[in-house]
Amino acid sequence: MGWVVAIEDYVRFLRLEKSLSENSVEAYQRDVKLLAEFADEKLGKEPESLTSNDITHFLEFIRENGFNHRSQARILSGVKGFFKYLMLEEVIDIDPSHQIEGPKMTRKLPDVLSVEDIDNMESTFDLSKPEGQRNKTIIETLYSCGLRVSELVNLKLTDLNFEQGFIRVTGKGDKERLVPIGKKAIKEINLYLPDRNRLLKIDKASENILFLNRRGRKLTREMIFTIVKKAAKDAGIKKVISPHTLRHSFATHLVEGGADIRVVQEMLGHESILTTEIYTHLDRQYLRDTIIRFHPRSSK
Repeated sequence: MGWVVAIEDYVRFLRLEKSLSENSVEAYQRDVKLLAEFADEKLGKEPESLTSNDITHFLEFIRENGFNHRSQARILSGVKGFFKYLMLEEVIDIDPSHQIEGPKMTRKLPDVLSVEDIDNMESTFDLSKPEGQRNKTIIETLYSCGLRVSELVNLKLTDLNFEQGFIRVTGKGDKERLVPIGKKAIKEINLYLPDRNRLLKIDKASENILFLNRRGRKLTREMIFTIVKKAAKDAGIKKVISPHTLRHSFATHLVEGGADIRVVQEMLGHESILTTEIYTHLDRQYLRDTIIRFHPRSSK
C-alpha cells in the first residue's frame, strides 16, 4: 500500500468511524504526512515496510528539525494511531511504533487571568464601532462558558437557551454537551444581537451562526486569536495570552471556588479526568487551606 492511498484511507477512517472533528483529522493527517515524507525521501519505504528503528530515526529527524518536546509527543501519538489503523485493516502484522516512547513531558501550567484582567480586556473595546460589542461578547463567552475556539466559532443561535440558562456546545468528535451560561454572558450576547442583525448581508451558510464578521460570515479561529491577543495587549497584560487562557481561567476559578473536579470535567467536555487536572492549577496556599478545612486530622 502506497503512502497516498494509506493516508487517504486513514483520513476516511477518522472521519467516518472515529467521528473526529475536522481540526483533529487535519492534525493527524499532518503528522502522518511528516512520516510519509521522511520515509519516502530518506528511506524509500512504504508504510508496511517500516521498522521500529525507522520510527526511532524519524523521531530523531523531527527533533533535529526544531520540533519541541510537546510537538514530538503529538506527532508520535498521530503516528501510533496510524499504525493501529493499519493493524486493524491487516495491512501490517507488527506495529513498529508499539514500544517507541516519546520525549518525557514536563507539564507547564498555562497562565491564569484574574477576573480583573478579564474585565480590563473587555473594557478595551470601543463599543461605538460595529465590532466593539461583538468582541467584548466573545471574550465574555469564552471565559463564562470555558469554550474552545472551535466551539465558539461554531456556536449557533439555536444553541442558546437563555430561559433555562444553558447553551448547547458541540465539542471534539461532534459530541454535544450542555454548558451553563451566566447572566453577564447572556447580557453581552443580547447587546450584541442587534448589531449582528443589522448586517447588510448574511451568508446563507452562516445564517444560524452567532458570531459573524462584517461580511456576514462565520469568524475564523485566527480572528478569535487576534481579538484576544489585542485585547490583552491593550489592557496592559504582560502574560502570554490566547483564547485557551480564558478557558483555563474558567476552570481554575471554578475549582478555587470549590467546584467538584468532575463537574468541571463535564463542563469542559473532557473524556478523561486526567485531562481536566491539567486545567486545575491550584496554588499551594489554596491546597493547604483545603486540607486544613476538610481533612479529619487537621484540627487535632
